Amino acid sequence: MNESKVSNMKSPLVPLATLIGRELRTEKMEKPLVRYGHASLAKKGEDYFLIKPDCQRISGNPSSSFSVFGIFDGHNGVSAAVFSKENILNHVMSAIPQGLGREEWLQALPRALVAGFVKTDIDFQRKGETSGTTVTFVVVDGWTITVASVGDSRCILDSQGGMVSLLTVDHRLEENAEERERVTASGGEVGRLNVCGGTEVGPLRCWPGGLCLSRSIGDMDVGEFIVPVPHVKQVKLSNAGGRLIIASDGIWDALSSEMAAQSCRGLPAELAAKLVVKEALRSKGLKDDTTCVVVDIIPPEHSVLPSTPTLKKKQNILRSLILGKRSHNSVNKLTNKLSSVGVVEELFEEGSAMLAERLGSDSPFKTASGIIKCAICQADQAPSEHLAINEGPFFSPTSKPWEGPFLCANCRRKKDAMEGKRPTQPKVSRKEHR
Repeated sequence: MNESKVSNMKSPLVPLATLIGRELRTEKMEKPLVRYGHASLAKKGEDYFLIKPDCQRISGNPSSSFSVFGIFDGHNGVSAAVFSKENILNHVMSAIPQGLGREEWLQALPRALVAGFVKTDIDFQRKGETSGTTVTFVVVDGWTITVASVGDSRCILDSQGGMVSLLTVDHRLEENAEERERVTASGGEVGRLNVCGGTEVGPLRCWPGGLCLSRSIGDMDVGEFIVPVPHVKQVKLSNAGGRLIIASDGIWDALSSEMAAQSCRGLPAELAAKLVVKEALRSKGLKDDTTCVVVDIIPPEHSVLPSTPTLKKKQNILRSLILGKRSHNSVNKLTNKLSSVGVVEELFEEGSAMLAERLGSDSPFKTASGIIKCAICQADQAPSEHLAINEGPFFSPTSKPWEGPFLCANCRRKKDAMEGKRPTQPKVSRKEHR
């Protein structure tokens, strides 16, 4: 790639005063209120959660604030869950170019989440420990919600229209045919646990290792086709707000998304989280660690999330106004108000496990000094050392490896291993892992 083209892709340095002024001019000053609560009961003690409501995109600028919430359901020990909780936010933030306005920052966030998850996995596997963890990581910035997840923890959205939406994808091999195909194509074996006489029992698992998930952070004893590349979804709420329920599989094995949402409507977040856990225990008992975080995104004129009216009730109100011969303008105003309740705009969704599809080629990858940064770990690379993500014998004839993004040698090895392009660890017998 020639120097002129690279230089055009640099991220210019912007003075802090300019950034703050831009934020004040372009952002809505009335952000929603964010209220949250959590509850948990431990059976194995491997669930962890993260609540961080005081993050800032621009240090020292309160108008650039956002909130982060997470669930980390560990297995085979707690090390991966603890490590992910302590490091993943920093890795995500490091992958976002400096000097971006809010809209640009939100657009860069899905790609940064992919890089941050993979970086966390690489760093943890260097510790040589064999535990693993699911991760469901939620960023709330104003009315925009971005969710990244690996594993079978889940985040649902209960919008003010009464619609319950799933913002994550379960990566259980038993339930996800696409993931089964990906794992076997990458060199893994999918099957059930063998017992005496060759009888197969239990859920589908990946061998070696016996993990029933196709994506996680850690799990170095399973094989690197169990990937840390997250499903990412970004949505924007209407100004009516909504409720997020983020929980480990101890909840979702007992309750459907609709049951969890309905069980706690009309309650403040702290009490709602406790009631969801209580409902799960009432249904199935304490068979697994059970953790729930509830987050309410509340219109600024309310102190609590308004109770969700039913669609039928809304229609009755509208019908009574019409039959009561209210003015045409009054009916229009009510219709417009009701149509905005619960409307959720989908901004982004991608779940591919292929880094070449997730990191893209349009992000800045060269610093002002001319040093190229790895798209995953952000390590500086001299121009002679870089490797384009599409470079090498495996890239498609339609790809343009000279356009980047670029990976360092370590991250390139990780990418190749996840895609089955180099040998992984030897297979072992089918023994239960989780």
